Amino acid sequence: MTKIAKVAIVGGTHGNEFSGIYAIRQYQANPALIKRASFETSTVFANPEAFKANKRYIHSDLNRQFKTVDLANPDLTNYEQSRAKVINEILGPKGNAKTDLVIDLHNTTSNMGACLIMTQAGPFYNQLAAYVKMKMPEAIISRDEDHLAAEDHALMCTLGRYGVIVEVGPQSQSVLRQDVLEQMHEMTAHILDFVELYNTQSLPALPKRTEAYLYLHSIKLPMNEKGERLGMVHKNVQDKDYHPIHPGDPIFTLFDGTEVPYDGDKVVYPTFINEAAYYDNNLAMSLNDKIWIELE
Repeated sequence: MTKIAKVAIVGGTHGNEFSGIYAIRQYQANPALIKRASFETSTVFANPEAFKANKRYIHSDLNRQFKTVDLANPDLTNYEQSRAKVINEILGPKGNAKTDLVIDLHNTTSNMGACLIMTQAGPFYNQLAAYVKMKMPEAIISRDEDHLAAEDHALMCTLGRYGVIVEVGPQSQSVLRQDVLEQMHEMTAHILDFVELYNTQSLPALPKRTEAYLYLHSIKLPMNEKGERLGMVHKNVQDKDYHPIHPGDPIFTLFDGTEVPYDGDKVVYPTFINEAAYYDNNLAMSLNDKIWIELE
């Protein structure tokens, strides 16, 4: 077991997701909140220009700029692409990072509660998931494309040797909600506590199985050949993140009143339902499978 020596908490990867930004401001004002004896914790304000502009990003989504090939491409020079290279120098370099764990703090407009999103697999993540779920039973554990090699992931959190996303909602863009910020603080504290116990080999007995959700794919809103929207998320699905959708259940309502059923062949669980940030790509929701994470 290699101990976790350096942890970085990142806020403001998206400039209009305020909980992470104000969380790191609180951590900077009161470092005791994130201090643990066995490792060093730092904070990073990822996208200050987007925050100043009250936008998700200035030129391109910062949280899609961290593939190894893109970080090495000198022709990618817009604000977020350049900022990604700077953050890679601070936390990385990717593939040989000086940071052992990156915790990236995010908000969603979807009704997802407090989610721990893991983009890689392995015993460390399995134990972390079990610990967080044990300490925070309402937490959702999500595994997102963890079959990909780290270098092929474009997300900020993959800069570190380990990396996770804390995703909390619902929260509208460019606002703060006390309940959401408190959930973010709670989950972050549990992650830091886990690392301390992991380093000192003091972990309590953990559940052998932890319920989780595995990302399958995303689906788009109904559109015509011109790319114009023809309908919206069905009212029975709206705000029902992680509730099951069965084959044949209505998932969209067209503007003429027609209901569009889910045409898959198995039960799935939607997330990021009607996420405001994804409307520029006409994404309606992500579909997931329910799985169990097993401790070795």
